[in-house]
Amino acid sequence: MLVYGQEILNKANKEGYGVGAFNFVNFEMLNAIFVAANKADSPIFVQASEGAIKYMGIDIAVDMVQTISKRYPHIPVALHLDHGTSFESCKKAVEAGFTSVMIDASHHPFEENLEETIKVVKMAHERGVGVEAELGRLMGIEDNISVSEKDAVLVNPKEAEQFVRESKVDYLAPAIGTSHGAFKFKGEPKLDFERLNKVKELTRIPLVLHGASAIPDYVRESFTQSGGDIGSSKGVPFSFLQEAVKGGINKVNTDTDLRIAFIAEVRKIANNDKTQFDLRKFFAPAMEAMSKVIVERMEILGSANKV
Repeated sequence: MLVYGQEILNKANKEGYGVGAFNFVNFEMLNAIFVAANKADSPIFVQASEGAIKYMGIDIAVDMVQTISKRYPHIPVALHLDHGTSFESCKKAVEAGFTSVMIDASHHPFEENLEETIKVVKMAHERGVGVEAELGRLMGIEDNISVSEKDAVLVNPKEAEQFVRESKVDYLAPAIGTSHGAFKFKGEPKLDFERLNKVKELTRIPLVLHGASAIPDYVRESFTQSGGDIGSSKGVPFSFLQEAVKGGINKVNTDTDLRIAFIAEVRKIANNDKTQFDLRKFFAPAMEAMSKVIVERMEILGSANKV
């Protein structure tokens, strides 16, 4: 069942669990997400970036979600624009049928970010659509980073309080030390949970963790054994994800783990049977591997059996 994003996250915020937000770029990824949600009995966010929308076509992306959601009418699902870069991009997504959008103006100064977010919130709320915004910059925290350097890139809790109050945004992504991709930390993983707790205390709204892929050992090994190379990549440990949820995170973005798990299976088939060219033989096990990762994530975040 396709619902507005705030319906899913307000419930998660009230009951204290996290909901996985999983990126997709094609039918196979989207189908794997829904299969996992059905198996875990979990609400979901399915999200597409501007690049994914350009690849699929916005009409195709919306149609696929609407169609597959009818197959699982008991599963609450929000279709989310991930990292919308402009008012125009968010407006286009809302008009196309997205039920949640993110305006990412975090690279701008605070006042400009606030101004752009207010515009998007006004537009989206007229159609009932939930809005996410971001404060701070995504980057791994190094052990030797100074307090002033942390304050320069991570979210300022007092600014978050002002931002939420004035923008009326529905959910906020506060930068607390994660980053996108497979290489999140150069040293030991480190997140600023104290800062997160303060943001939650001051805002009380659902919070979002970006760059939250964990790169579990079994996913890494599968990728490596198939001939892949992700070097010294480091994801966010499961214990950190659970601590983040305890600190007020209610939406947890995951993309890299899905890609790695999917490609590992495709590469295995290609390596094991060089005569194979039936796409179904490649994609069926890839979808199954991805669904396994997603179900595990739902259980860790606490969204399993929350439908």
